[in-house]
Amino acid sequence: MSAVQQVRHGGGSGGSSWQLILADLALILFLVTLTALPQGETGIGPGLAGRVAGSAAARAQTHSPSPPAEVAAAQALYRPVAGGPSLGEWLAGQPHDPRATLTVFAFHPAGGEAAAWQAARRLAASAQDSGVPVRIIISGGSAADLYASLAYDSAVGGAGR
Repeated sequence: MSAVQQVRHGGGSGGSSWQLILADLALILFLVTLTALPQGETGIGPGLAGRVAGSAAARAQTHSPSPPAEVAAAQALYRPVAGGPSLGEWLAGQPHDPRATLTVFAFHPAGGEAAAWQAARRLAASAQDSGVPVRIIISGGSAADLYASLAYDSAVGGAGR
């Protein structure tokens, strides 16, 4: 069989090796990108939690002289669902770390401030026995939403709690 016939029929060593190399490079690129995702928020801009906390902190500064709080990337998220565990049960299953803070995020449509505040207070109260510091951030939105974020937060400037 001539060299031309080998290439046409997929024979020889160079017939598909470039495809394997390209697949390996694509896989490596995917893994490198996946590894960089948690750190990518700082390069692109703050994530949703950071934007919400930043806008809430900016509004709070006009009312109090305390420094704004940083909201770190979530280590775990909790969303109350029917038949699911309570927040206290969920926290008991999470690794205990003294650096962790639980942030309750409540979003409300126009006129829903009181309901959002009550729902956030109930959720925060269910975490009271966990020993994890809890804070509540309430913000306006297009629809009501409630969830909690467990993260390694710290005060701006590295001040301790």
